[in-house]
Amino acid sequence: MKIIVSAGGTGGHIYPALAIINKLKERNNNINVLYIGTTDRMEKDLIPSLGINYKGIPMKGLNRKKIFKNFEVIKSFKNAIREIEKIMIDYKPDVVLGIGGYITAPVIIAANKLGIKTFIHEQNSIPGLSNKILKRKATIIGVSLKESEKYFKRCNVVFTGNPRSEEAYNAEPVKKSKYDLQESKKLVLFVMGSLGSLTITKIMKNIIPNFKDKEYEVLFVTGTKYFDLYKDVNVPNNVKMVPMLKDMLNVLKKTDLIITRAGASTIAEITAIGVPAIMVPSPYVTHNHQEKNAKVLEHNGSAVVIKEKELTSEKLLSTIDELINNENKLNEMKKYSQLLGVRDSATKIAEIVEDLAKKK
Repeated sequence: MKIIVSAGGTGGHIYPALAIINKLKERNNNINVLYIGTTDRMEKDLIPSLGINYKGIPMKGLNRKKIFKNFEVIKSFKNAIREIEKIMIDYKPDVVLGIGGYITAPVIIAANKLGIKTFIHEQNSIPGLSNKILKRKATIIGVSLKESEKYFKRCNVVFTGNPRSEEAYNAEPVKKSKYDLQESKKLVLFVMGSLGSLTITKIMKNIIPNFKDKEYEVLFVTGTKYFDLYKDVNVPNNVKMVPMLKDMLNVLKKTDLIITRAGASTIAEITAIGVPAIMVPSPYVTHNHQEKNAKVLEHNGSAVVIKEKELTSEKLLSTIDELINNENKLNEMKKYSQLLGVRDSATKIAEIVEDLAKKK
């Protein structure tokens, strides 16, 4: 089986794509994967480093602030379609997958023009621009959240969950001693993405000393961009700080409460495991989709949402204490979180792709 996978721009698109690739490779010994991404985003380095055949396409996303810049975007879009068509004619894929990011639009359009079966996946509660454009061109659409189905009326849409969830569910729990933490104490995990958040950094610099003498422990992922800003902070013994976590899923297995953004992959991971959450949605994303993602969990009873503009050191600390010290509340949130989780998403998507390949 030969497939083309396209996803780009952020880990929220790329890691679900990798979860699908890994599952397909696990199920099929004879599979050939070509990954199409951009020439200037994180996938251009990450994907080749994993030994996956990669083709970078020069492509820019729409400029929502400087409209006149989009004449150049449209030109690159048309060029991308032509270049991708040539790649597909030569490669002859059985199925083409678009897992998010603007690079997926020319990939799926090219596949559609050539009559190749396609699958696209929407991770967020509200579809991004690319998937809005592509919904009539995709053979099958997978969604992470049931709430997303209404945006794909009269389309062949399937509730699959997010493929990262299966990896999260199957991850082995970390040994807390790896981070100088105690197995006997509850763990509060702070993580705001790989780069971190300047707003959260300012608040955390004030709040960290106040964790002293708390019964629980804190593992704070600062983000690589802001780690050095904490050099002068008085860090108590029950707080451990790292710039990033390469074993995030393993750490989540030992986490009692997480303070996090509300990206789609994060939601998939914590609901697969059942981790109670305090969510601070990023207000800097298109259509404010992180807040809408977070509200789904809050409405379900598995998370507390605090808007970034309403976030203060006092409010955050009091909310943490209120939850972490209430065993009944934590157990209730964990139960509701697990009810939202999909633990076989990658398998579901792999089965869809394999079925499409058979119908070539």
